[in-house]
Amino acid sequence: MNLPLNTSANTSDPVAQARYNMIEQQIRPWNVLDADVLELLSVVRREDFVPAAYRSLAFADIEVPLLGNDAEEAVRQGHSMLQPRVEARILQDLRVQPTDRVLEIGAGSGYMAALLAHRAERVVSLEINPTLASMARENLRNAGIQNAEVRQGDGARDAVPDGPFDVIVLSGSVAQVPQNLLSLLRDGGRLGAIVGSEPVMRFTVTQREGARFETTSPWDTIAPRLVNFPEPSSFSF
Repeated sequence: MNLPLNTSANTSDPVAQARYNMIEQQIRPWNVLDADVLELLSVVRREDFVPAAYRSLAFADIEVPLLGNDAEEAVRQGHSMLQPRVEARILQDLRVQPTDRVLEIGAGSGYMAALLAHRAERVVSLEINPTLASMARENLRNAGIQNAEVRQGDGARDAVPDGPFDVIVLSGSVAQVPQNLLSLLRDGGRLGAIVGSEPVMRFTVTQREGARFETTSPWDTIAPRLVNFPEPSSFSF
């Protein structure tokens, strides 16, 4: 569905209408104004990356559960998709280019990897949960995406031999920017992560400039934790 911006969807197609509403009512008002990103959200079928039990929620402004029958527990465990507006804003702010090699931590259902693959040269996505890793591979294969590879692995602890990368995306939150991942950035590369602890988290972009790293934190949001990344000590004196 390639809709010109600010036009109406085909109201005879409820899926097309729901997708259009997601873009126009959730995503564009959240300062996602890049025409290429908005177009991509019309091309990549989000509903195909959502489990059948939750397909009616594919375009809702929520974290869609991916595993099990307990939706709240799935989200608490991080077995969920980020909200559509969060995914879109991340994609816009990291300025992914056609020659970029991208590393994603937290494949989930494969939807973010699919978006990234449409803009990048190659995507490697790590997913610690074996069921989600299989789901993401199948969804990407069914979508005909050939330049994204899903691997079962721990992005917090496992070595990634494919670096350096131009872009690293953390599809979940961490307490602090992971230093081990910054070392995988190419000069000029960008790492995007949702950093902090509830109730305050900020999307943070760290860009490598030679031996220096420059950081900006342009917007607030809340997202489930990625597992095994360090947490600050809870002790106080």
